[in-house]
Amino acid sequence: MNLKTCVSASLLIFTQACLAQVKVGVTVSSTGPAASLGIPEKQTLLLMPAKIGAYDVEYIVLDDASDATTARKNVLRFTTQDHVDVIIGSSTTPATLANIEVAGASKTPMISLGAGSSIIEPMNPNRRWVFKTPYNDKTTANATVRDMQRKHIRTVAFIGADDGYGESWLKELKAATGPAGIALVAQERFSSRDPSVVAQVLKVIAAKPDAVLIAASGTPSATPQIELRDKGYKGPVYQTTGVLNEDFIRVGGRAVNGTLVAGAPVTVAAELPDSHPPKQPAMALTALWKGKFGTDKVNAFAGYAWDAYLELNAAIPLAGKTARPGTPEFRSALRDALEGLRNVATTNGLVTMSASDHNGYGPDAPSMLTVQDGKSRFLQPAQASPSHALGRGRCRWPRKVSAS
Repeated sequence: MNLKTCVSASLLIFTQACLAQVKVGVTVSSTGPAASLGIPEKQTLLLMPAKIGAYDVEYIVLDDASDATTARKNVLRFTTQDHVDVIIGSSTTPATLANIEVAGASKTPMISLGAGSSIIEPMNPNRRWVFKTPYNDKTTANATVRDMQRKHIRTVAFIGADDGYGESWLKELKAATGPAGIALVAQERFSSRDPSVVAQVLKVIAAKPDAVLIAASGTPSATPQIELRDKGYKGPVYQTTGVLNEDFIRVGGRAVNGTLVAGAPVTVAAELPDSHPPKQPAMALTALWKGKFGTDKVNAFAGYAWDAYLELNAAIPLAGKTARPGTPEFRSALRDALEGLRNVATTNGLVTMSASDHNGYGPDAPSMLTVQDGKSRFLQPAQASPSHALGRGRCRWPRKVSAS
């Protein structure tokens, strides 16, 4: 090959790299019952850079209206018409579960913003293509139960959504409370569209639990707690990672004051210890959010969406070393790169994926949060030993945070 041919070949490769574009299909619940999740996720897209490494990035954003059927239609469009390289979404567990088969059949990597462990477990050929940014239910359930142990709680009642998220949480709660010596004394379910949950709440109160855990997503999660307080229940109320945003606090009002959540530390970024791995990425997102929207109130759902970007920011350049965007080979390489992420710092903590773990967070990732006077506040690291009194446990995080 002569010099002219070499130069021409090099220019062709350079031109192809410059013209390469990564397409990201995004389906979120910006309307419907889960809108309090999907709206901040959609807003976060406005902060995402239009370039990752050497590649321009196009975000194709659709609303699934908090509906699993619509979410599936969106993902089918992404994979058959738009030919995206990766999918982000949906906002909830039920909407994501409707898309797992589509992601697997089309061999398109998908990063879910839903929390349910059933999104990625048990691993099978379809879930091999699916990842998610919120903590697994098991991770937060165990952290929640550890906090109950610190408070010497011996009985707990459960009120959960009658969907995949509620079902997954009930399963993990049972698995965590048994070994901890905490009895589950009541199990009630409700729909996000139910006009009233008074009957369920009265049954829970009749069981006289030391604490109540509510497992649902978005503003509907506030309804059982409002009824509990209205009917005179004074014990601790725990919620899950499906809440703690401004809309939940606004709808719940005084009834959600004191809510306890083992959840995403991004909501209290400024209060985190400097050594906490999420501190730097959480503060960076907060600065971007304030610059764009004029407020530093960043909720967990904005964090989940931003974490999907951080994971892609680490994985796309790696995939680009072996394949060109827009090809099956690139989608496969991107899936492999996501699965191979090691110690990537996100607003939720350090992510290290594996073939059997497509969430990547350790048991020490969540923080114990509460609601005080209409704001989310940091209580303590959720991994502190149950033998320690609230706020007195000591813990250590890795000093060096890196991505590979």
